[in-house]
Amino acid sequence: MIGFKGKRPKRKGGVLTFAAIVLVIAGVFYNWNYTLQTEEFELKFADLPPAFDGFRIAIISDLHDAKFGKENAKLIDAVRGLNPDIIALTGDVTDETDQVPDALNTVRALVEIAPVYYVSGNHEWEDGGIRELFAGLPEVGAAVLRNEIIPIERGGDVIYLIGLEDKNGPADMEQPESVFARKPDGFSVTLIHRNTYLERLAPLGANLILCGHAHGGLIRLPGTDGLLDHNLSLFPTHTSGVYTSGATTMLVSRGIGNHTGIPRVMNKPHIPVAILKREV
Repeated sequence: MIGFKGKRPKRKGGVLTFAAIVLVIAGVFYNWNYTLQTEEFELKFADLPPAFDGFRIAIISDLHDAKFGKENAKLIDAVRGLNPDIIALTGDVTDETDQVPDALNTVRALVEIAPVYYVSGNHEWEDGGIRELFAGLPEVGAAVLRNEIIPIERGGDVIYLIGLEDKNGPADMEQPESVFARKPDGFSVTLIHRNTYLERLAPLGANLILCGHAHGGLIRLPGTDGLLDHNLSLFPTHTSGVYTSGATTMLVSRGIGNHTGIPRVMNKPHIPVAILKREV
């Protein structure tokens, strides 16, 4: 009996240690998956019109109906804190049609911060909701760009916002080469969902591309650009941050939501902001 009593504290201490380790691991994974990270990128361009020096574009990509606080209040506050001049909503807002009302409520709040411009992602076309989004987004004040070019004016200068439809769109839709062929001369910012268009758009004269799609590679270990993309393909590229090809710069968001079922590792939900700077 004496020997038995002497071992009990060790067993209790082992249980407490195990429980503490579990709690720490759970906290780390919660932080990686449910804590928003905002990140500023200063991007320099020699041909940026002077009035747009310091222009700020927040990127919200791959929301996938994720929730951060009641009515996405934490997400809205994070975007507001970035003080954007415009907000780029670069696709995969929803996965299912029944998620559209929540998405529209989130966008309605974002529009109160800055003008919102939306381009479609693959999931809206694959899993439903695209027609409801196309109808509902303008009703809450957001612009839907379907292979369209619109001017943005500031201080007497103009840049052009190009919104390219996701390739899962209509089979007969206009292709990027045709869209760029009708772009007026001047600096352009291209919104597109997928992160795979840098080499295709660079020869067309794209200045800046903003996109998402790859979810940051999901598991980001040192020395990698992520281990898995959203399709669970190994070792994807161009998944987070800035990439260049010639005079073209691409900024990739790691996205916010996650439909894969695989938790993010060292890869927090990501809201980048592009800060356009005039290179002197």
